[in-house]
Amino acid sequence: MKRIASFAVNHDVLEPGMYLSRIDGDAVTYDIRMKKPNGGDYLSNGAMHTFEHLFATYARNTEYAGQILYVGPMGCRTGFYLLLRDQVSYEEAIRLVQESMAFIAAYQGTIPGTNKIECGNYLEHDLAGAKKEAAAMIPVLAGWTPEMLKYKE
Repeated sequence: MKRIASFAVNHDVLEPGMYLSRIDGDAVTYDIRMKKPNGGDYLSNGAMHTFEHLFATYARNTEYAGQILYVGPMGCRTGFYLLLRDQVSYEEAIRLVQESMAFIAAYQGTIPGTNKIECGNYLEHDLAGAKKEAAAMIPVLAGWTPEMLKYKE
C-alpha cells in the first residue's frame, strides 16, 4: 500500500503550530498541531472532546461556514485537522484558527452538543482543559503567516 501523506511528515522535528497538510482538489487539510509528537504530553480525551465541540461550533458559525468540510481530532491526541474549501485563503484560514483558539480560551457557558441525544459520549467533557489547551495555542499562533504553514524537514 502507498504511504499516506500524514505518515510522511517528520514527527521528530514537528512543533506546535499550523501546517498545510495536503490539498485534494478543492479540499485543503490543515494540521493544527497542539502538542509535540511523542513528547509524552497529549490532549486528554475530555479536553479534546470539548475542544472539538467548541472549535467546530465556532468555525461553523463564521463567514466560512459553507467552506468548512471537517473539524476533528487526530488519533494521536496531538492536535486537530481542519478541512476547508480552497476558496478560503491561507491568511483567512490562519485567522479562523486564531479566532477559534481565542473563542475557546474565553468560553463560558454550556458546551454545545453535550446531551445524550446530540453526542455519542456526552459525559466525557472537560471545559477547563479545553480552555487551557486553546490558551496555550494563542501565543504559538500569534504572528503565524502563510510561509510558516510549510512543514520543516
